[in-house]
Formats: sequence, C-alpha cells, structure tokens
Amino acid sequence: MVGRIPVIDVKPLLEAGATGSRLAVKASVGEPFPVSATVFREGHDRLGAEVVLIAPDGTRRPPVAMTALPATDRHLVSRYEAWVVADSVGAWTFEVQAWSDPIASWQHAAGIKIRADIDTELMFAEGRLLLERVVAGLDKLDQRMPKADIQVLRAAIKATSDKKRPAEARLAQLESPDLVGVLRAHPLRDLLTVEGPFPVHVDRSRALFGSWYEFFPRSEGATYDPQTNTVVSGTFRTASERLPAVAAMGFDVIYLPPIHPIGEVNRKGPNNAVLAEGEPLPDDWAGSPWAIGSAAGGHDAVHPDLGTLADFDAFVAAAAALDLEVALDLALQAAPDHPWVAAHPEWFTTRADGSIAYAENPPKKYQDIYPVNFDAHPYDDPDSLATEVLRVVRHWMAHGVRIFRVDNPHTKPVAFWEWLLAEVRRTDPDVLFLAEAFTKPPMMQTLGAIGFHQSYTYFTWRTAKVDIEDYLREVSHESAHRMRPNFFVNTPDILHEFLQYGGPAAFRIRAVLAAMSSPTWGMYAGYELGEHVAVKPGSEEYLDSEKYQIRVREWGTDATGLASYITRLNEIRRAHPALQLLRNLTVHPTDEEHVLCFSKRAGTDTVIVVLNLDPHQVRETMVHLDLAALGLPPGSSFSVHDEISGADWTWGADNYVRLDPTEPAHILIVKGNA
Repeated sequence: MVGRIPVIDVKPLLEAGATGSRLAVKASVGEPFPVSATVFREGHDRLGAEVVLIAPDGTRRPPVAMTALPATDRHLVSRYEAWVVADSVGAWTFEVQAWSDPIASWQHAAGIKIRADIDTELMFAEGRLLLERVVAGLDKLDQRMPKADIQVLRAAIKATSDKKRPAEARLAQLESPDLVGVLRAHPLRDLLTVEGPFPVHVDRSRALFGSWYEFFPRSEGATYDPQTNTVVSGTFRTASERLPAVAAMGFDVIYLPPIHPIGEVNRKGPNNAVLAEGEPLPDDWAGSPWAIGSAAGGHDAVHPDLGTLADFDAFVAAAAALDLEVALDLALQAAPDHPWVAAHPEWFTTRADGSIAYAENPPKKYQDIYPVNFDAHPYDDPDSLATEVLRVVRHWMAHGVRIFRVDNPHTKPVAFWEWLLAEVRRTDPDVLFLAEAFTKPPMMQTLGAIGFHQSYTYFTWRTAKVDIEDYLREVSHESAHRMRPNFFVNTPDILHEFLQYGGPAAFRIRAVLAAMSSPTWGMYAGYELGEHVAVKPGSEEYLDSEKYQIRVREWGTDATGLASYITRLNEIRRAHPALQLLRNLTVHPTDEEHVLCFSKRAGTDTVIVVLNLDPHQVRETMVHLDLAALGLPPGSSFSVHDEISGADWTWGADNYVRLDPTEPAHILIVKGNA
C-alpha cells in the first residue's frame, strides 16, 4: 500500500526471488553507498526524506538527510539521495523515511508573503507555533541540543514576536543558515511514511579492496635437470620462498590453483596434448591441476609432490606473516579416478552407453575432467554432493583459508551456490568467494546477487576507449550493488591479443587501467616478465601453459621494469583512499580516441588518471574535466602531482596532455587551489 507521502523506486534494491523475499545488496565496512528514491506528495507543501541504517543487532543509526537530485526529464525534482556508511560486518537493513515538512513549507510561503507584505504578522505567528513545536518535541524526547543551537532556536522564536524590528530583519533571522542547520537536524516530521526495511549485507574490507597475485606452487622452486631432461616439481616449502617477493610488490592475496592430487586417467600433457589410446603415461606429464582426484585422494587432500597438509599449513602461516591472505581454488569437478567417481556415480552425468560424460566446451574437450551433477539429492541431504562440498570448504577453512576462487560457477546450479554461501556466511561471515564466471551477463550478475563477494569480469576484452568507458560506468555505478568486479589483467586461460602484440607498453597500460579503476585487481605470474607468446595465432592460450606443465622461471631480475612499475601502482593504491572504493568513479572526456581519463574521489582525496591506450604511438589531446565531480567550483585552477613521474603542474577544466607509450599514464593527485 502506498504511504501517505509516496516513496517509490527505492535503490539499491535487488529483485525478489521465487519466494518473494528480497536479496541483500552489497556493501563493505567503511564503504559509502548511495540510497535513492522518488519521493513526492500532492499539492505544493514541502517534504523531507532520510535514510536510516539498522545494524545487525537492531541498533538504529542516526538518520542521514536525503537531498534532491538535479531535475531531469525523467525526474522533475522528485528523486532524492543520501550516501550512508555501515561500520561492521553483517546483515544490515535500511529504511527510507519521508514526511511532510511544515517548517520548510512555512519558510517558502513566508519568504514570498512577508516580502510582499501579505499576512505578515499571521505568517510570523504561524512560524512561532512551528518553532515552539520543535522545542516541545525535543523536551518530550529528552533530546539534548548544543547550547548554541538552543540559543539560535530561542532567538528565532523571539524574532517572530518582536514587532519593534523591521519585518525584513525578522524574516532574515528566520531564514539564517544557523537556524536552517538546527531545523535540518531536528525537523518536524508530519505524516511520516516509512518504506523498508531493505536488506544490505556488509562484508569485510577485503571483499572490496585488494591486489591478487596468482601462482602455481608446483612451478615455484621447480628445477630442471638437463642430464635427465626432467623437471622436478616445486613444493609448498619452495613456493614459500617466493612469497616475500610477492608481498614486496604490494599484493594482499596469493591465489593458488587447485593443490590436490591430479588424476592419471586421460591426463593431459604439455600444450593440452592427448595420449593415443593405450599409450602409457609419460613420466613428465604433470597433468592439469583442475583434473582433481586420484588414488592419492580428492578435494580434501594435497598433491604428494607439493608436500603434506602440515606443509600447506606452514605455507599459510608464512603468507600471513607477510600480510598475505591465501585464496584457494574451489573447482567442483573430478578426474575419472577421483574417489567420488567410484563411491558416488550418481554425482555425475551418465551417457546413453553407460559411460560418464567428460567436460566439453566445443570445440574444446576436457577428457581428463568429469563435470558433477548436483540434482541427485536435496542439498542438505547427508549423501548429497552439496553437503560434501560444504564439508570440503570447511576443511580448508580449518586450515586457514578464508578466500575461495570458484572455478566455473556458472556451470553449477545458482540455487546450490545460494545455499552454500548462506551456510558459510551463517557461521563465518569473513569467508569470501570470488566467482570465475566468464559467461552471459544474467548469470554473472545473478551469481553476484545471490552471495558471491567478487566476480571476474569482461575487463580483459575491453580495450577500445569507448568500450572501456562504458564498462567502467557499468561496474562502478550500474551493477555495484550486486557485483563487485575483480579486474584480472591476465589468467592462465587468457592472454589477450593486446598483450601478445603490444610490447612492454601494453602490460603497463593494462596494469594502470586495472589497478587504478577497480578497488580489486589481479595478475597471474609471468605478467611482470612480459610473457606474451600464445600457443598459436588467434589463440588466447599461453604457449607451454602452466595449466598442463610445470614452468621453471628465472626470478630475481626486472629486465622489463614491470615488477617495479606494478610495485609502484600498488603503493599508490594503498596511499589513496579514493582508489579503494568502487562507486566513486567519473569518466571525463578527451579529444583523442586513444586517451582515456577518469577520476576517483573520497573526501579530500582526489585522483585523476589519464592513460594512453595505444602501446605503439605517442598521443596528444585535450582533457576536459568535470570540476564539480572533483569537488571544485567552476573556473578553478589547482595543483596536481604526478605519482609516476613526480612532476607538478597547474591544471584547470581543460588541459593539454602528451603521453608516450614508454610512460603511458599520468596518475595525478589533486593538491589544492593554485
């Protein structure tokens, strides 16, 4: 039923599920997020609106006043907005409250009538009654006001009756900023209407902000024996030796692909090679870590070549000592020799000939992997695959893992993920899940809506300026309430042609774009070495991909300068709160189709990024800044400091820029008025 003061089209709000219950929108501790609504009423009387946040324990936070947004053809001064901040993890709600504002209505009418000498004393008398209601209301609620505010209020009441003073002077006191401020803090709320509560789930800050680094433990510390022409796998112990370098580059999360035993049946070889029927398994075929399970165990076991569970625990502890969180891959699939296959064949899909179907994504075939089927039992059945997955997740949680990167979640039922994430959140709300779902938008968005804390995105394939601008607006404003982006510049599966053919400049361009535009970004090992060779033209697969074999790399040198550059980007991210938020991005126009400009602002911290998207040519252009978005008045000139070059300039609304591919970006900090 519509309230006395209608409140409609509340945002953020996620669509209801089949049961009619609302899904919780996303927020993080300390992250401002906007609440807006269309609020209106009959006639010409004024109204007010506020947002009230309600904490998980039911505590109501002080209301935050909503302000009218600029009029548009769609919303003629009836759209209101407020930015609110939650301060703890948990299931919050918010309400939108609207009311008739008799004081604002009186001030509007009095300003017109008294200046026209119409009903002058009657208008003052009505004003006095309203102000006395404010005082009486405060006394009734035992609300304490600062002494200065009480003095302002009582002086205003006195002015309504002081006929010795000119009417204009009395009116000026009743319209003074001091009185307006007091009344805004203590409004009269007639005909109060409350819409809500609307759910918001507030996560820890790592759900919003962080830098991810991915490596394969078996490659870290791996050695090559030229005499036997074999590669000896790295272990958790040798991989731990790589952690200080990862931490030194400024990363917060170390993400590990699956660490479990790898199946031997149909095992893949280098560059996705397949054995001929009956051919024995070569000793040097390490197999794909995503082909999980063998006689050595399944999803709750560690590959023997990597060490033991105790070795994994030591790895997690070594990472924690460097302020690195370990993210573990959760890949819900099985090798043909996984223990699940023999114990629970009903957890898999059987074909007409009685065989179990292996994974396919035509034309790709994954003969070493069996997809799983969640529909054999209700999710909470003790014999269900879902219950087993929950046990596996809690097993690794008990070993210090609080972040899971989920492989291909879009190939499993959404209802299963909603159940699993809710079960984990119920007991361990600090545990985070990243959805690796490169899929159609409805599935990607829905996975975020039902509980995934972060999501892989289409960022990798956005390389043209217009596409990048549109996508930045989408992820920062249109979908931020349901999906938090994690901008990975590369993955073991994705080596975009921009990196294949763009040279070292391409690696810098994509790193700047990811690290500066998104509060969470990531990279896969080898990026800092400029690895760019694909298995064949037109492919996004790496040559000699780590998905199928162990890679021996020579760390310790920075011939490309990329490691130092990435380190600097992460330093800048940590130093500037504006870069740690998602919803604060503004795109600014430039005159050159290969030069992108955007800004991010948080309080007094403002960062402007100007980026040459062309890895091959110098580009020159004019950059046109929206000064209001920067919190600056029209016509301002101001000082900026380039965090990359160290240079200082004076900028204004329109600025000339020249960017060379060897240093493709300005990362500018606004220092103040010039």
